[in-house]
Amino acid sequence: MLKPITLAFASLALLALLAAPAAMAAPCKDAKGKFMKCPPAPAKKVTRCKDAKGKFAKCGTPGAKPM
Repeated sequence: MLKPITLAFASLALLALLAAPAAMAAPCKDAKGKFMKCPPAPAKKVTRCKDAKGKFAKCGTPGAKPM
């Protein structure tokens, strides 16, 4: 037979699993609670660096400057 504390932990874990999908859908609802198309995620700005000779180099290496 299950102990009461084990049963309590199991029920809390089940509640946490059920609450997660509702939290993920929240940003795609309008103020009235209706589903709408989610706004696109902002694009990341990629920083590329070149060395003194003009070749691509890893940013942070000596002499590398952002383009």
